[in-house]
Amino acid sequence: MDEQSKPHRASPMPAAPAARARRRLVAGGAALAGLAAAGGPRAQEWRPAQPVVYTIPAGPGGALDQAVRMIKSIGERRRLVERPFVIENRPGGAGRVALSALDQNPGNPHFLTVVTYSLLTNHVLGELPTTWRDYTQVASLFGEYVTVSVRAESPVRDARDLVERLRQAPESLSIGVATSVGNHIHVGVAKPLRAAGVDVAKLTVVPYKSSQESLTNLLGGHLDVMAATTPNVLAQLQAGRIRVLAVASRARLQGALAAIPTWRELGVDADYESAQGVMAPRGIPREALAFWDRFFATVTSDPEWQEFVRARQWDPRYLNAADADRDLERAYADTRGVLQALGLARR
Repeated sequence: MDEQSKPHRASPMPAAPAARARRRLVAGGAALAGLAAAGGPRAQEWRPAQPVVYTIPAGPGGALDQAVRMIKSIGERRRLVERPFVIENRPGGAGRVALSALDQNPGNPHFLTVVTYSLLTNHVLGELPTTWRDYTQVASLFGEYVTVSVRAESPVRDARDLVERLRQAPESLSIGVATSVGNHIHVGVAKPLRAAGVDVAKLTVVPYKSSQESLTNLLGGHLDVMAATTPNVLAQLQAGRIRVLAVASRARLQGALAAIPTWRELGVDADYESAQGVMAPRGIPREALAFWDRFFATVTSDPEWQEFVRARQWDPRYLNAADADRDLERAYADTRGVLQALGLARR
């Protein structure tokens, strides 16, 4: 057999570049799979890279301010963030002053603000052009209830007596609210009175700058009835200087308010729960929203926070961004209906 007719045998060759590349890809894929199984590369998680500015639509010392400062304290104690929290009290402008930080920093997750149902009422009243839909909902932290109180020596005996007096003459008793006519405190007292048959559009409602000012005027005899959230009545109730007639919760509360009936217990088919939460500017990255969700879920599960909420008779319910958004959607429709009955709705 001549050389040309012999079968050809390929001589050993070095591995081709493509084969080597395939081996590297396989090895790299295995490494990435290991990282994914371990929870993913931590370096890719978003964390605050600058100070976090947390604005409050109220002055220092009140319930809103106390809650934010507790959040800051727990976050620092548990080292949930490396960057400092800068708390700024920005009252005024129906919430516009506090919201301006978010308006001026779209997409920046280093800016947070307190959201209450006043954001809803002020929009329905025509005082605020924006709603919660114009921002990123981060979380709802707790619910709060509106109480109705009179001074200890008031001739109004109980909630049924109050309703009967207001049915006959809606304007006969002055009712104090803070901080403005048409806000969530006003809605929280008007909703059950309306359900009880009172013409709430004719009520004599007196706005005060704070619930402390309402309380001072109630105790001084310059005001007949005070509507306020639970933290504002506890001390004077325990001192025996006021009587709390009813609370707009779904079920009876505990502690110092355990003896106070709900409106439903009195035969009035109504309750009203406001809420306090957190918002960020519109368009923040999803990774940042996920970080803040973990942050606030951790804070609200802390024993110090839970005791803080319990002592104020708040409803300790945490809602993530999606659930908080749905809650505000429901509350907006409810609030708008009450404000329409009051003759105050502009939207």
